[in-house]
Amino acid sequence: MAQSRQEAVMEQTSLAHQTLLERLDALANDSLRYWALPAGSTARLLNVSENATYLVALPDGGRRVLRVHRENYHSERAIECELAWAHALRATGFVRTPAAIPGRDGRLVQTGVSADLPNPRHMVMFEHVPGEQPDESRDLVGPFEELGAMAARLHEHAIHWQKPAPFERLTWDLDAVFGPQATWGDWRRAPHLDTEMQAVLERVEQTVRTRLERFGQSPQRYGLIHADMRLANLLMDGDRTWLIDFDDCGSGWFLYDFAAGISFIEDSPAIPAMREAWVRGYRLVRDLPDEEEREIDSFVMLRRMALTAWIASHINVPEAQALAPDFARVSAELGEDYLSRMG
Repeated sequence: MAQSRQEAVMEQTSLAHQTLLERLDALANDSLRYWALPAGSTARLLNVSENATYLVALPDGGRRVLRVHRENYHSERAIECELAWAHALRATGFVRTPAAIPGRDGRLVQTGVSADLPNPRHMVMFEHVPGEQPDESRDLVGPFEELGAMAARLHEHAIHWQKPAPFERLTWDLDAVFGPQATWGDWRRAPHLDTEMQAVLERVEQTVRTRLERFGQSPQRYGLIHADMRLANLLMDGDRTWLIDFDDCGSGWFLYDFAAGISFIEDSPAIPAMREAWVRGYRLVRDLPDEEEREIDSFVMLRRMALTAWIASHINVPEAQALAPDFARVSAELGEDYLSRMG
């Protein structure tokens, strides 16, 4: 059977992605010299999403984690601001998060150059911490209660923290998701999005815009957030929980952190129980008025629309390719349900 045009494009995309990974592997291993690591240390790819993350194995059995940043996403100053917040959280005991390790020159952000890559790549080395991600096939009520309490601690810290100047991070507002220069692009370019689905999501966008403009951005509702507090970014080690990957942190609504926590599983039947647990954990630390809790669904749809755009703009990433066939359809189904209750 002849190969379809879409299959051919996907095959070419996969080959280009594999070539990129090989070049990033070479860059990661060559760049280990920027840190005071023993000879014989090696970097092995763990995962790729926005960035490429490597496990660095030391000859004595020690480990580090190397993050090679996606090109043209964050400036060096923006990464420094991310690391400053994570350091402040760790220093005050609000949240456990791995420490960044300075290079030989004392700088936390290193920049690697390769003749095989069109642009330099920023890199950060982190300590390796123990723990495993929560098993999504098991009861998630406990982890989500912990996640809610952790989010509240982050938000309390963010309200009072004196940011370093100049402070440069992403913004997760309506314009970042729906505007002409949206961070992850236009959701209308999502694969397998038909005219009926698009019509539903157009109504969802307008409803979310209206409701969140009315919700407002008071300092008690909007500030510095992690913006990617999902289970993939938790490491649980007995009674200790580590929060990792502040790469998307920036200005946004505090309740967006719940929406980000259920990224890609918004249609799971377990979501209502997970939401109750998150809110319960949050209220152990910080006040959450009923009127704000009632708007959580709008943040869930805001995040889902952002992810629909992410699928389109990251179709070269294996995770996006795996999700693409049904993502637009499920987004529209979630949108129909949202409109029936909130529209």
